[in-house]
Amino acid sequence: MTAKAERIKSELAGLTPEDRAELARFLIDSLDGEEEQGVTAAWDEELKRRAEDIESGRVVGEPAERLLREMRAKYS
Repeated sequence: MTAKAERIKSELAGLTPEDRAELARFLIDSLDGEEEQGVTAAWDEELKRRAEDIESGRVVGEPAERLLREMRAKYS
């Protein structure tokens, strides 16, 4: 890590947890390129399609409690 980055890191350690969290989100978001944005857009479309399927009655949801119980049994 560069000296500048080390200096910034030590300064950031003195910030509140809320400020550090906001800066962490900013830094992570700054690493997302156009490819990541395309993935996000594709997921948004998929979620919209799935919501429309549920709202129209084309598919029926499963109770979360049952699915979580099955997953715990399978992966515990």
